[in-house]
Amino acid sequence: MRKLFSSPLFFVLNVLLVGMVAGMLLSVGLFSCSTSSSDLAPVAARDRDTLASPVLESLQDSFREVAAVARPSVVRIDVEEVRTQAIPRGEDAPWFDFFFGEPDSDRSDRDRQFRTQGLGSGVIVRRDGDLYYVLTNDHVVGNADQITITLDDGEEYSADIVGKDARKDLALLSFETGDEIPVAAMGDSDSLRVGDWVLAIGSPFGFQSTVTAGIVSAVNRRGGPDGNISDFIQTDAAINRGNSGGALINLRGEVIGINTWITSQTGGSVGLGFSIPINNVIRAIDDFIESGTVRYGWLGVSIRSVNSEFASSLGLPDRRGALIHHLFLDSPADRGGLKPGDFIVAINGTRIQDSDQLVLAVGELPVGRNARFEVIRYGERLSLEVRIAERESDRQIAELNRRLWPGFSTFPLSASVRQEMELPADRPGVLVSSVEGRTAAAQAGLRVGDVITRINGQETPEMIDFYLALNDGGRNLVLEILRDGTTLELRIAP
Repeated sequence: MRKLFSSPLFFVLNVLLVGMVAGMLLSVGLFSCSTSSSDLAPVAARDRDTLASPVLESLQDSFREVAAVARPSVVRIDVEEVRTQAIPRGEDAPWFDFFFGEPDSDRSDRDRQFRTQGLGSGVIVRRDGDLYYVLTNDHVVGNADQITITLDDGEEYSADIVGKDARKDLALLSFETGDEIPVAAMGDSDSLRVGDWVLAIGSPFGFQSTVTAGIVSAVNRRGGPDGNISDFIQTDAAINRGNSGGALINLRGEVIGINTWITSQTGGSVGLGFSIPINNVIRAIDDFIESGTVRYGWLGVSIRSVNSEFASSLGLPDRRGALIHHLFLDSPADRGGLKPGDFIVAINGTRIQDSDQLVLAVGELPVGRNARFEVIRYGERLSLEVRIAERESDRQIAELNRRLWPGFSTFPLSASVRQEMELPADRPGVLVSSVEGRTAAAQAGLRVGDVITRINGQETPEMIDFYLALNDGGRNLVLEILRDGTTLELRIAP
């Protein structure tokens, strides 16, 4: 035994045993410290306190209140249209028609009617006694034969069309009831800023009173479908089919836009929704109620935006504005002293950015009143008073095309154009870029691609020289042009 206790093997075993016991005691102590249940509970409680932010809860409460206030004024619109289709007798005819039908009946046509249904949204914007007015989109109403309005509480009413307008894609409906229904409060869309919170309310895919939230992504967007002339509010609040005509609401519960269209390859929301600013709508509501149509101001010009090269050739300080390249003879513009080549930069003190904004601004001008136009003419700024007329229909305006003056548009001869046309660099002139049909210029034989080198003997090396010579020449012009290397002379008179 004495030899066993004093052997090296016994010593090593004792050391290992002591180490194992010590390690077990140490690990138990550390584990008990790191997993104390008394310490876990306060940590979880502190996380919940941090998440329950007063700011976030306040925003949530705002959304709740806004939705509760605005939803009763937003309605669902169901439309039904009866369409007629001509079907030849030889198709879809009962078998006995072949035996007992009238002679040659297979070559005659008969009509078949079928019904199509549509869905959209609308906003109650006005009340007159028991008569309520609902604003929506023109494309929602279409050529409906029957319109049903459903309120947020499920009540249904038959509606009539008060008026429609395709240029702004707006329509006004009416229905009658003795019940008290909230009328939407109108906001100020001009006060919107990118980043503002907004709610979209409507009936996407028939799910009535759906509320979605987002921000104003951009303002003054242009290029809507079917030539809509509004400058749109862009939002990432989810807008889908059925939202058209519904309300875009600010955090004050006010309508600041009418949801109109989306950009999407799939037909569903991808965060690119567009609304007509309410400030572009309010006057239209009054026009609908008074006359059933929207009255637009008319200046009587054909306009375009300019690029940097064009601006330089005209001696303009920048590209912000719109160029008059035609005007209608005896139009408000003609009578007010405006001329081809005038670059409109402001109307009644409001700066004009481009031709799209000018179209919208002129349309909003009161008919029969004067408006002040600030223009740049031959590099100098001047102001003119023009009395605005009422715009006729597109068809009627098209009939006036023969009265366009001068009836053709020109463009500077840039280095790239000279190279393409194989013109020498020192050859002066401006390029004819378009000729309007049925005008005096078209009848005189002017063509696209002609280079105008002189007007009534005056050289036209730059655009500013062209318009000086054009306007000094009155209504009788002698053009010297270069066509396919040959110099020709054309006479133009209205």
